[in-house]
Amino acid sequence: MDKNKFITILIKLGKVDRRVIFLLIAIVVLIPLLKPLGLPIRATETTQRSFNAVDSLQAGDRLLMSFEYGPSTKPEIHPMAEAVLHHAFLKGIKVYVVCLWPDGQFMAIDALNAIAPLYDTVYGEDYVLLGFRPGNEAVVKGIASNLRKLYTVDYQNTLVDSIPMMAGVYSLKDFNLIFSFSAGYPGTVEWVQYGSDPTGVPMTTGTASIQVNEIIPYENAGQLRGVIAGMPGAAEYEALVGKPGLGISGMDAQSIAHLVIVLFIIFGNITYFLERKRSQKKY
Repeated sequence: MDKNKFITILIKLGKVDRRVIFLLIAIVVLIPLLKPLGLPIRATETTQRSFNAVDSLQAGDRLLMSFEYGPSTKPEIHPMAEAVLHHAFLKGIKVYVVCLWPDGQFMAIDALNAIAPLYDTVYGEDYVLLGFRPGNEAVVKGIASNLRKLYTVDYQNTLVDSIPMMAGVYSLKDFNLIFSFSAGYPGTVEWVQYGSDPTGVPMTTGTASIQVNEIIPYENAGQLRGVIAGMPGAAEYEALVGKPGLGISGMDAQSIAHLVIVLFIIFGNITYFLERKRSQKKY
């Protein structure tokens, strides 16, 4: 092909309608979401420590999961909550769920309904959803001192005293690990300050990417056993558990989309300089 003709084609492609670019981006994002590509994922140290904290628990141990996020941060935090549920049910760990946010209860119901039926679990014997209570950090203090006073019924208004797995559970000290899924206040910081530190119960957390810088100092100080950071952390945890989900597919989509955008930027700059060079020759 003639060189000038080839350059003309490149310049025309560089002026393609932006709607075509948007369509191509949508396609490359949609494909990995429907069928994950399985791009290699290596867990960071903080995600590995979170995984190890849960993995160190034995069958029958008690894991307290707290949901403090809503629909706006669901894409980041929900996959990690589901991955931790997979991990807990695989090991036979008893899961107790509380919510510091009103939206957190809906997120918890969604996660439990998606994961619990995949295992031989029974509500009230293997997992329980105590639900939302207003009060922010006061709820954490209440759980730390007297859970039965704060939670007399679960989210379905079933008496806590009648739930088999609540036998012997009276305060935060009766749990083996706290796992907070947090998008802000109240959340991880309040659990550290008013729950884990005063009682000595170990804790780990999963947070939205924007909150990581606020949480990492607690992990560095040893007050947290690891941090799952945003969607990348969720994908790493899914890979460690061996249960691919929205974290891995989301990271695949994000990685491919970023690659395509970079290629468009490079191509756009190339065609811009080719066109400018041709214009200079004319004059």
